[in-house]
Amino acid sequence: MTVVKSVLYYDLASPYAYLAVVRAADVLGEAPRLQPVLVGAIFGRRGRGSWALTDQRDAGEAEIERRAAAYRLPPVVWPSGWPLNSLGPMRAAIHAEREGAGEAFARAVFEREFAHGEDISDVVRLDEIGRSVGVEGIPEAIADPEIKRALREATDQAWQRGVQGVPTLEAGRRLYFGDDRLEEAARAA
Repeated sequence: MTVVKSVLYYDLASPYAYLAVVRAADVLGEAPRLQPVLVGAIFGRRGRGSWALTDQRDAGEAEIERRAAAYRLPPVVWPSGWPLNSLGPMRAAIHAEREGAGEAFARAVFEREFAHGEDISDVVRLDEIGRSVGVEGIPEAIADPEIKRALREATDQAWQRGVQGVPTLEAGRRLYFGDDRLEEAARAA
């Protein structure tokens, strides 16, 4: 019998995805396969964008800070200019995945972004983070047409599967949207 591993769709600009990625393995009992997608493209398809660009921003940030504390994570430090453009970082995530370091890269980027408040849209910083987890060539990968195509295809496939935002966990043929649904997914398993 083949066991299908759960999939966690994420975008590095999402603080909710940060909360899900850093604790998913503990909550689920095994690490899900991380699938990079471009949440901005998903926002475009669903016809509405991020709460971070609305009058709900302060409440959203406070909720994320509360959840991080409840999950015993470091205090959230918001990067200047957040929400950041995640196109380059998500292309880098596709490259890191192909290099066998997708999870390590995602975790390292999320930590630098939301625990240290660093701008992860900076290509030099992304390259530094990549090198720290054994991934070389991020500046070149970000410009690579094959990497661009792979991110588009991953995002298209996620949309076709029903992903409406990030984080979304696909487990047992069900989608669980939100970092606060990991426990529900674990109970259903």
